[in-house]
Amino acid sequence: MKLLITGGCGFLGSNLAAEGLLRGDELCIFDNLSRLGSERNLTWLQSQGSFKMVRGDIRDAAAIGGVVREFQPDAIFHLSGQVTMTKSIEHPLEDFQINAAGTLHLLEAIRQYAPLATLIYSSTNKVYGDLEWIDYVEQEKRYVAPAFPRGFNEKIPLDFHSPYGCSKGAADQYILDYSRIFGLRAMVFRHSSMYGSRQFASFDQGWIGWFCGQAVNTVLGRLEKPFTISGTGKQVRDVLHSRDMTRLYFSAVAKADVARGRVFNIGGGMENSLSLLELFDLLEKLLNVKLDFVRLPPRESDQRIFVADTSLAWELLGWSPQVTAREGIAKMIEWIRESM
Repeated sequence: MKLLITGGCGFLGSNLAAEGLLRGDELCIFDNLSRLGSERNLTWLQSQGSFKMVRGDIRDAAAIGGVVREFQPDAIFHLSGQVTMTKSIEHPLEDFQINAAGTLHLLEAIRQYAPLATLIYSSTNKVYGDLEWIDYVEQEKRYVAPAFPRGFNEKIPLDFHSPYGCSKGAADQYILDYSRIFGLRAMVFRHSSMYGSRQFASFDQGWIGWFCGQAVNTVLGRLEKPFTISGTGKQVRDVLHSRDMTRLYFSAVAKADVARGRVFNIGGGMENSLSLLELFDLLEKLLNVKLDFVRLPPRESDQRIFVADTSLAWELLGWSPQVTAREGIAKMIEWIRESM
C-alpha cells in the first residue's frame, strides 16, 4: 500500500508511520516539523526504515497538492493540525488556516489527483461543545452522566465551542460532505484522549503524557513547586493507547467500503475512563510517590465528561480497545523515563 501521512512526525503520525514501515508499505510523510518533539520523531522514524519525507505546510495548497499528485497514495491519514484549544483562542485565524483551510486543500488535491484513495481524518470530541446540556452527578473523585452509562455515541448534537472546535468541526464536516458529494472514500474519527510512546506532551496538549511526566519528575526531585491542574480534577476522559489507535487506522483502511462517509466516536470506552484525580491515584500507586498540585480555574469550554461509546467502530470496523488504562499508563511511564 502507498500510504501518505500528513503530520506524520507527530505523536499519532509517528506511531502509524512506524507500523506502515513494519508492514512494508511505501510511505510518504508530509510535515512542517513545528510540533514539539517532531524532529526527534523524524530521527527515530529514519532509524526504522526508508520512506519519503516532504517538509511542507498544510496551509500551502500547492505543496500538499503536489505531493498527492506525484505520490498517488492508496490511503491517507490526515493528522496535520493545530491541536490545542488554548492556542486557538490566542490565534484563531492561524487555527482556521491550519485546520479548516488546510483540510480543504487536501480534499481538493484528493478529488483532483487521487479520487480512489481512502482518507481517514483525525477529528476531536470538541465538535460536541462543552456538553453542559447534560445532567451530571458530582462524586468524590469524578463526574458521572447517568443518562449515558456507555458514553456518548455519534448521534449527540454538534455544538462547536472555541475556535478549535469550529475549525476542526468545519474540517470534519467538509470531509463527510466530500464523501457524499464527490464520492471520496473518506471517514472521520472523533477522538477522545490518546497517549503512548512518541508523545512529547505539553501543559495544554496530551494530558496523560504531561501528568505522567510530572509524576516521574516528582520521583526524581526535579519539581521546585507543585504542578497545576485546571478545574476540580473530577473531569473525566476515556483514554486510548497508541497501540490500539494504530490497529484502528489500519483496520479502517481494510474496511473502507463499509466505513466511507461515516463518523466514529473513538476512545477507550467507559472501562478505560479516568478523572484527573483517579489518574493521580494510579500514578501514586505505580510510582510510590505523593503528588502535590494546585488547582486553577476551569478552562474555557472544557467538558466535564467525554467518554466515547465505540459501539459503531466495533460494528463496522471490528475494532475495540485492548490495552487497559493501567497497562497503558505503566508503558507511558516507562517510555518517559527512557526518553529523558
